[in-house]
Amino acid sequence: MRDSKPDKGWKHRVHEIIYEADTPLGKWFDILLFFLIIISVLLVMLESVRWIDAKYHKTLFVLEWVVTVLFTIEYIARIISIKKPSKYIFSFYGIIDFLSTIPLYLSYIFAGSQVLLAIRAFRLLRVFRILKLVRFLGEASQLKRALKASRAKITVFLFAVLILSVILGTVMYLIEGDEAGFTSIPTSIYWTIVTLTTVGYGDIAPITPQGQLIATIIMLVGYGVIAVPTGIVTVEFGKQGQDHEKKPSGDKHFVHVNTQACTTCAKEGHRDDATHCYNCGSKL
Repeated sequence: MRDSKPDKGWKHRVHEIIYEADTPLGKWFDILLFFLIIISVLLVMLESVRWIDAKYHKTLFVLEWVVTVLFTIEYIARIISIKKPSKYIFSFYGIIDFLSTIPLYLSYIFAGSQVLLAIRAFRLLRVFRILKLVRFLGEASQLKRALKASRAKITVFLFAVLILSVILGTVMYLIEGDEAGFTSIPTSIYWTIVTLTTVGYGDIAPITPQGQLIATIIMLVGYGVIAVPTGIVTVEFGKQGQDHEKKPSGDKHFVHVNTQACTTCAKEGHRDDATHCYNCGSKL
């Protein structure tokens, strides 16, 4: 039991609150962080509306600074509460947390009217905060396993689609020519991919009966292009769910996984009966 463990200091306590969700304070921290991320993304969206920004610019600016300071405190707390900070700093979430915190500070480092556009671009990096929401998705690991299991099939499928696009694009270039906008094979391949994915921008269109016939076939094939990868991932996702259901909680061979994170490398997903980290071997 966690309560029976000796006190390991304030860093360990901070680590439990920030990195784990199986404690009351950890759950509250995740809930507050979730709403803070939503608020920060809404602020970015509101700032992009000119009349709102013109009327409430100061209010939005102050709120953004409050959010930025809170995210900065969270980022620093995550670094100091782990034994090997580099493991977090250079991890996926570490990079995302950094990108979501730094933009407002950059706007004060780069001064001068000639870089105002660059400053605005830096501030737009705050939208990366929405990627922090990934850590709150309970089914994220299951979806990740499904995508990983189906990556070979999807890769082969996309390669086949690419070959088909090259062939049909070349054929359309020979049939239509410059008059219809098919000025080169790459342009024709672009049109084929756009048509195959049922996007259809309309900037290029076949004018000959033969080209229109091929375009019709490509459009029909396009529906299959959308359905096939979706079906592959859906089947794999279903398999992941069935595998989980086949292991009831009462089964002695079924192993529960908790949210406890390693204090050294920040890896999560340890077994309830684990005493050491599966990644670095440090004591939990």
